[in-house]
Amino acid sequence: GARTPYGTNKIRAFYGSIPLTSGNSETVIDDIDLENLNQIEIIKGPLSSVYGAGLGGAILISPQLSKIHGQNASVSSVFGSYNLLKNSLNYSLDEKQGSLNISYHNLKTDGWRENSAYNREGVTLAGELFRKENSKLTYFSNYTYLKAFIPSSINKTAIDNNPKSGAPTWVASKGFKEYKSALGGLAYDFKINENLNNSTSVFINYKDSNEPRPFDVLQQYTFAAGARTQFSGAFKIGKTNNNFIAGMEYFRDNYSGNTFENLYQQNNGLGSLQGNQLTETDQKRHFYNIFSQLRTSLSEQFEIQAGLNYNKTEFELTNFTEDSNQKYSYDGIFSPQLSLLFKPNTQQTIYFSASRGFSLPATEETLTSEGTINTDIKPENGYNFEVGGKFYFFNRKLYTEVAVYRMEIKDLLVAKRVGDDQYVGLNAGKTFHEGIEITLNYNWQMNRFFSMNSYLAGSLGNYEFKEFVDNGNDYSGNKLTGVAANKINAGLVLNTKSGIYLNADYQFVDEIPLNDANTAFSDSYKIINLKTGYRFEILSGLTSHIAAGIDNVTNEKYASLILPNAVAVGNAGPRYYYPGLPVNYYGTISLNYLF
Repeated sequence: GARTPYGTNKIRAFYGSIPLTSGNSETVIDDIDLENLNQIEIIKGPLSSVYGAGLGGAILISPQLSKIHGQNASVSSVFGSYNLLKNSLNYSLDEKQGSLNISYHNLKTDGWRENSAYNREGVTLAGELFRKENSKLTYFSNYTYLKAFIPSSINKTAIDNNPKSGAPTWVASKGFKEYKSALGGLAYDFKINENLNNSTSVFINYKDSNEPRPFDVLQQYTFAAGARTQFSGAFKIGKTNNNFIAGMEYFRDNYSGNTFENLYQQNNGLGSLQGNQLTETDQKRHFYNIFSQLRTSLSEQFEIQAGLNYNKTEFELTNFTEDSNQKYSYDGIFSPQLSLLFKPNTQQTIYFSASRGFSLPATEETLTSEGTINTDIKPENGYNFEVGGKFYFFNRKLYTEVAVYRMEIKDLLVAKRVGDDQYVGLNAGKTFHEGIEITLNYNWQMNRFFSMNSYLAGSLGNYEFKEFVDNGNDYSGNKLTGVAANKINAGLVLNTKSGIYLNADYQFVDEIPLNDANTAFSDSYKIINLKTGYRFEILSGLTSHIAAGIDNVTNEKYASLILPNAVAVGNAGPRYYYPGLPVNYYGTISLNYLF
């Protein structure tokens, strides 16, 4: 995420069958409240032909639908340091013909840094209608209102001596981002016959935002709509079993952005004040993906999977300030993938995969500093090669994953700073990304009363610019900016039969190169979190959950996010760092009633 400021365009994300990734390539998962997630599936790297072949992979989120027949209601509150308060309400109904799940949440905090108050409110509605043996209609909708004040990044002196501080200009202007967003969709699943199924969905995505910044006031409006249809099924050739997926997706969005003067310096310390209009632009972008995937079982032990994705993207930019109109399109991109799987037994799987992926530039990256289309910008694309295995040991108590990968990317998109918090896109020649990932999960039933679940996940990598020359500076061979080469996550959960549990987790993040020249690095850091809770039944059908936790137990000083290639302004050093939270505390209580 640090490679793209304030978001990511390396992945594609879906909420059910609704894309969370907009037509301008940006993904904002924050709009979906965590309590409305039933399951998250991660597809690493460009392995997925079906979900757009994003270089960073795909995130598939299943909405929380009612699993219990009848009615269910719950209420919960979370409270913590810095006046954190979150209240949630949920009601669900499940009947033979359909289901309903509606939830509301409100999250507020004063924040621990200057100018960092946060308020988010949302309503989610999801369920199923017209359930039949061979078909169903699924509906999803989500509305979010957010107002988040922005402390922005700070320099080395500030993070060492006063990490609570915000950037002086952002504090003086009381900069913030405020928006209303909504997404909704319908998906119809139909079993045509024993060997053929279809899923077709239509969706809309809307966002209206206002962002007063020290250098201007940005107002944006986006409305997107699209449709997706997918056929899946199975067939035999002789004795060989085959499974297939094929379909297409169309997406169109209209984006309009306006900037105005910010006269906060003339507003007597009251913060941002909108002045005269500076720019007015409109961008229409549409693309379609055509995809297919075939999985063939050559024997009980050996499978082969092949897929192909084709993307075509076109857009039009109208700059009303300059009275200009430009149309542009990227060349069509074919993204193939091939995987081989060998299963010597039910406890082991060994695989090899080769795949190509791509990432499209976001709206800001397609523009020059003058607000015109940068025709030199290209989508980044690359090939990933991976070999690995998944294994069970000790009567399936220990689960292990190992993956070794190498990805070579051409035209990597990087942010080039042109001013204080302003940047344009740039293609960085070639980069390579290689590493090994190891995951261990161990489940231990200690006795009739205690059980323990533990995990360890490590990622060891080497990421470098292979060919990158910018303004006569040759960065070839340097470490890739904004990426930690090594990460470790570990944790354990101790459960008791009485409902009491203890959770502890640990995270290590290695140092991160802060600029392309590798003249500055963030410090590595280690975070420890603890949590304990108790789940119990109060009355028949009425259950409760109480918990308390401490995050960052050792009060580690660290940067949770960095701003690559920040530029120095005046006598102050470059503002690379977004400080992470110090030690903080929280508690939660919830009630759930099954009618």
